[in-house]
Amino acid sequence: MKYYLIDEVSPSDMERATAFLKENATMSGMEKVFWVKFPDKLLSESQSGHRDCQPFFFAIELGAGIIKAEFYIRTLKGLKCSCSGYSDPGQSRFIIRFVDEMIRELKIRT
Repeated sequence: MKYYLIDEVSPSDMERATAFLKENATMSGMEKVFWVKFPDKLLSESQSGHRDCQPFFFAIELGAGIIKAEFYIRTLKGLKCSCSGYSDPGQSRFIIRFVDEMIRELKIRT
């Protein structure tokens, strides 16, 4: 899996990141994994065309001192569809920007 990883995050900063994601993302069925909705304007042609699969998300996982954002864009409506896949360069920039802005807003030391 390709992802953007921030490590060596302090326990207090992890608590703030968890609270932020609880407020700004959707909790998945797994503890410490959140779904972040992907903006419609950045969807690929395939994703835009699959109205039944929308909305699309990327995952952020919190672990022991880590924040990991996956570069895989997925639908939550089905396991396998050609519209799910790795982010293109513009989508990847959005994912990185989302994490970087969260870190900046929460004043997480990296």
